[in-house]
Amino acid sequence: MELRRMYHDLGISDEVYDFGEKILETLKERFEKIDEVAEYNQLKVLSALQKHQVSEACLLGTTGYGYNDLGRDTLEEVYASVFHTEAALVRPQITCGTHALALALMSNLRPGDELLSPVGKPYDTLEEVIGIRPSKGSLSEYGITYRQVDLLEDGGFDYDNIRAAIHEKTKLVTIQRSKGYQTRPTLSVERIGELISFIKSIKPDIICMVDNCYGEFVEMREPSDVGADMIVGSLIKNPGGGLAPIGGYICGKKECVENAAFRLTSPGLGKEVGASLGILSSFYQGLFLAPTVTAGALKGAIFAANLYERLGFRVVPDGTESRHDIIQAVEFGTPEGLCAFCEGIQAAAPIDSHVTPEPWDMPGYDSKVIMAAGAFVSGSSIELSADGPLKPPYAAYFQGGITWQHAKFGIYKSLQSLVDKGILSKLFP
Repeated sequence: MELRRMYHDLGISDEVYDFGEKILETLKERFEKIDEVAEYNQLKVLSALQKHQVSEACLLGTTGYGYNDLGRDTLEEVYASVFHTEAALVRPQITCGTHALALALMSNLRPGDELLSPVGKPYDTLEEVIGIRPSKGSLSEYGITYRQVDLLEDGGFDYDNIRAAIHEKTKLVTIQRSKGYQTRPTLSVERIGELISFIKSIKPDIICMVDNCYGEFVEMREPSDVGADMIVGSLIKNPGGGLAPIGGYICGKKECVENAAFRLTSPGLGKEVGASLGILSSFYQGLFLAPTVTAGALKGAIFAANLYERLGFRVVPDGTESRHDIIQAVEFGTPEGLCAFCEGIQAAAPIDSHVTPEPWDMPGYDSKVIMAAGAFVSGSSIELSADGPLKPPYAAYFQGGITWQHAKFGIYKSLQSLVDKGILSKLFP
């Protein structure tokens, strides 16, 4: 009764609460399996921290040039161990996931090379990086061409056309694990491995890069365990554990990572410079917490999928599918539905819960985007957040929740918002 009263005091009606609780009863066994994966990944991270003898001195950081930064260099060794790669670049100077991906691409491609996406259109912000939409400094401006092969209608790989697209100039293949602003399936580590094996059988020297954003620690294996030459991501998503205030990572083959380091700083300097500016403690502790934080976000995504599917909305993935990232898409079909959902998520936030999100022209996107993100770290999408472009099918992309309890509350608030605005006139079947 006390818990129900607390939800009521926070604006959740009895009908919304009771509906959600009935759905949660059906998810207990699935949540137990998520906890098993989290436990495995927690031990994997702990093992890497102990292997590299992380000490109090590693948490202090440097200023200026950042020469001989023990904590920075050790953290990169820890990341390489966690993801089973030869090397890693983990820096606060990498500003976001798009920056990390651009860095990996621009440092490992040269004029005359071709970039191939065998999984369809990349995430919106990469379109300007590649030059699909013209932009200053794009790969296209440097004479790097681009080709893509769309997924089949059932979400499968179009192996025949992938084979036909690979030729002597194909230097790098980019594989986006998560769906982005699309409603295609997220790729499992197993499927990514199958695709990489196929590509390498055609041209073994192709660099296979995986955009790993939103997928870290969802499974027991990572794309680097199944043949990826580079995996790339953001620290204000899964691996930062909600504590990292900025940053990105590139893990992979030593040569690929070194190329990225020389591009990030300058030729001749590479990984030797780049001060950590007193934030290493957040990087280390965030990584330590990341497996359990990711598990909480994953439970929230599965709960949202089951709840909204029960109400008749199309959700991707659906309520029973296996999960390979923390993003849950819910198609509302109208801008009003999308905005009401995001308003509910914002109202559940610990920061800026009193404000109303509005669509705006965000840099890097081709339509207005609405974002609900009342986060301790601005834009952090491992914290409870939701966003979506104001264009058909008017899908909200829900993710995050540093704790499962907060993710649950956010889902209740989103549903309550739809009810209060009359968008769900007949609530529960």
